[in-house]
Amino acid sequence: MIMAEQEIYAIIRLRGEPDTHHSIRKTLSLLRLHKVNHAVVYPKTSSLEGMLFKAKDKVTWGTVDKPTLVHLLRKRGELIGRKRLTDEYINENTEYGSIEEFVDAIFEGKAKLTDIPGLKPVFRLSPPRKGFKSLKHSYNDKGDLGYRGENMKNLIMRMA
Repeated sequence: MIMAEQEIYAIIRLRGEPDTHHSIRKTLSLLRLHKVNHAVVYPKTSSLEGMLFKAKDKVTWGTVDKPTLVHLLRKRGELIGRKRLTDEYINENTEYGSIEEFVDAIFEGKAKLTDIPGLKPVFRLSPPRKGFKSLKHSYNDKGDLGYRGENMKNLIMRMA
């Protein structure tokens, strides 16, 4: 029986706190997005989509592919003690031999990022090279907020 690959969402907070309704602040807190330019990765679920719809004016999100997630883990994966995530650490502390094997298991639904002991759940990104278009308009209206689908990998590559 062939298992279909699950969709993985990367979510990046783009806007800050001022004038934010308390329910949106709570949603961002539950998503672990406490600061601007922080990113998290979650499998797509209906409850997650409801949270994203609520916070759509503060975040951008989209699906990521395997090479993008590998790049994100290699460049911005951080362990407790401000140490970088490496293939050696994955090999010693999980049943997988490298970051690529671990990402394959995530897409097959066999693993989660929380399976790596000591991995911080948030990726701290830098502002994107060549900047944002607009932090006040949705992605469909030539801005940067909201759902961007497959184009999420372009933003991650500019920020990682």
